[in-house]
Amino acid sequence: MPPEYAAEEGGDREESKVKAQFGRPGPRMSPQHPLYMGFMGTVGVGLALLVYWIGSNTTQLLLWIVAALFIALGLEPVVGWLENRKVPRPVGILLAVAVLAGAVVGFFATLIPTIVGQVTQIVEQAPVWVRDFINSDFFVNLDDQFGVRDRIQDELDKFVNDPAAVSGIFGGVVGFGSTVANGLFGALIVLVLSLYFLAALPAMKKWGYRLAPRSRRNRVEALAEEITKSVGNYVIGQVCVALLNATYAFIVMSILHIPFALLLAFVVALLAFIPLVGGLIAAVVVLLISLTVGWQTAVIYAICYFAYLQFEAYFISPRIMQKAVAVPGAVAVISVIAGGSLLGVLGALIAIPTAAAVLLLVREIYIVRQDQH
Repeated sequence: MPPEYAAEEGGDREESKVKAQFGRPGPRMSPQHPLYMGFMGTVGVGLALLVYWIGSNTTQLLLWIVAALFIALGLEPVVGWLENRKVPRPVGILLAVAVLAGAVVGFFATLIPTIVGQVTQIVEQAPVWVRDFINSDFFVNLDDQFGVRDRIQDELDKFVNDPAAVSGIFGGVVGFGSTVANGLFGALIVLVLSLYFLAALPAMKKWGYRLAPRSRRNRVEALAEEITKSVGNYVIGQVCVALLNATYAFIVMSILHIPFALLLAFVVALLAFIPLVGGLIAAVVVLLISLTVGWQTAVIYAICYFAYLQFEAYFISPRIMQKAVAVPGAVAVISVIAGGSLLGVLGALIAIPTAAAVLLLVREIYIVRQDQH
């Protein structure tokens, strides 16, 4: 007998011994069995609760990841443009991230000294303002009628002698400091993640395409490339619009001698990233500051700025955004409101690219499939 047949016969004999000793395996449980269905349902609910718990405890991290990915997609066209100019991709990534980091550092370098200077000025002038108010005729008459001075003195004594009030002020100062520290830490994390995402974006996309079936991989790749290209063009276009908006606002504020023109220009640039309503919010902020100079200054700035917003809406944005996303007005408004309600400012920023991606998928997949029937 050949060796292979002898080995096979020996294996069958061993299997027979095992079956004789332990018995034949029982039938498998049917997926329709109530016990099986209950167990798998419990496992599914447990996994869902685990995912919810992880998501609720890592919300800040998820927001940082989304922001970094959004920035990486926005910087990808810049890196691609540099690559087409024979610049190595690592050098292009470093240049793009360096420009972004320079903008962030410039904003904080302008913001912090301004805040410190204004707070110092307020602290120095506060005693003078209080003394002038106390010596004014209005306060003297009010004190004669209602004894305001004695009541204020009593409340101040209670406040100073109340440990809870003093600790509340200290806690507020500490809380503000921790908020600023968390903001700086978050900005650093987003910049680092953006650098990693930019470096690994081609590999990430190739790995993601391999998750699709082979027969549909080319179609998935084409749709994904179109979506990422649209998002990148939208971010670049929005940056250009925000820079033009802030530059115009800075020129007008400098001519009208509105205080903190440079800082307000940074604020206008940041708010201009928010679609539809960002320009209006920026106008309100600057108008409130301009009222400290005079109502005439506020009126002139309002006329100049709102005229620019109309020019931007009809001439600048359509030309800059012609290669970016195309979203109907009603869909844009609804998506911005929904994104802002869910994720705040970040949600409003990514709302229109997300809506454009959904519309593209509906047009290229669902509508095409419906037309074939």
